[in-house]
Amino acid sequence: MKSAKTITSFDTLVLGSTSPFRKEQLEKLHIPFECASPNCDETPLENERPQQLVERLSIKKAQSLAKDFPNHLIIGSDQVAVCQKQILGKPHTHENAVKQLLLLSGELVRFYTGLCLYNSNNKTFQVNIIPFEVQFRQLSKTQINNYLHIDKPYNCAGSFKSEAMGISLFESMTGNDPTALIGLPLIQLTSMLANEGIILPLKS
Repeated sequence: MKSAKTITSFDTLVLGSTSPFRKEQLEKLHIPFECASPNCDETPLENERPQQLVERLSIKKAQSLAKDFPNHLIIGSDQVAVCQKQILGKPHTHENAVKQLLLLSGELVRFYTGLCLYNSNNKTFQVNIIPFEVQFRQLSKTQINNYLHIDKPYNCAGSFKSEAMGISLFESMTGNDPTALIGLPLIQLTSMLANEGIILPLKS
């Protein structure tokens, strides 16, 4: 078994994301970290399956920061929603969010979240794909517009924030790690950090 390290065994932990939602998630682990924006083309490859897409992008996002953070543990993550065989990313606009939620209304939606922990010192990484399912309620266009004006989830895959008012859109949720739905699976991340010798919780 590896001896426990402190976070100071590395220069710091890096979250390869500027998402405020992932930042809030990582803060729950009470571990020091900094955020950085990954430099990565997120265009899907031809015939790429959703699981392959989120795995590839989570690795690429983490590795893209290695030059600037050479002695770090770097977290990369990516998420897509799949409904009726369509891959749904971030809507970016109100109009696109309305279209997404009309599509999701009454449907079972599968979310795939890719998570990578990259050790830029020895250039090794751990990666996993965490699935999660959400059954959406039947939604009217009025409900959808009312919701979007409240949460404004335009940078969220699937056009909702489950940690906020978006929970009212669901009938049920199924999965092993509810934090995966928000975009950063903390149960899996805790296991990855333990494999690097960082056993949580850290001593305060």
